[in-house]
Amino acid sequence: MRWNLVFTARMSSIACLKRGTAAALLAAIVLALPACGSGPGGSHGSAPDYKKALAGAPKPLAELYDQADQLLPGGADAFQQRLAALRGHPVVVNKWASWCGPCREEMPWFQREAAANGKRIAFIGIDSRDSEAAAKQFLSEFPVPYPSYTDPDQDIAEVINATIGTPATAIYDSSGAQVHVQQGQYASQAALAADIRRYAR
Repeated sequence: MRWNLVFTARMSSIACLKRGTAAALLAAIVLALPACGSGPGGSHGSAPDYKKALAGAPKPLAELYDQADQLLPGGADAFQQRLAALRGHPVVVNKWASWCGPCREEMPWFQREAAANGKRIAFIGIDSRDSEAAAKQFLSEFPVPYPSYTDPDQDIAEVINATIGTPATAIYDSSGAQVHVQQGQYASQAALAADIRRYAR
């Protein structure tokens, strides 16, 4: 991320300054870092009103959203069982991780798309190679109305044909067939929304 480059450059300059000036500059940089971390999508406090947006969702989707922000175990078997239970509804699967910078930029788009389309389309997260504590912290910053399956060994990533990198997004149609996979971050929310309209049928 760009602030990493800025931080490195500033730290190199600090070494050439007197101790007092260096300490003041370091403090200013540290105070500025949280602002640099909040991308254009926003994070804290920016989640939609999921309860209002998803009220009246069909039972299989309502049961899914009852597990909002939960990290579910069970691996590929549990994930495939959930897909089977959701047959009859399109499914959008987002592979993310707390350590993934692009995921932080992309997650607000999934928040908004899930709120806008979640009464017709199921959304599921896949938490890839993450620690539980870090994943929970991420979800506290970017709450979503759906659960995420933990995937420490990329077993689920193999199921959705998304082992190249993180993030990735797979889309299943209402018959349960995988019809699309996006390797890497979407360029914009509009691009994500376009794929949802095209494939999630």
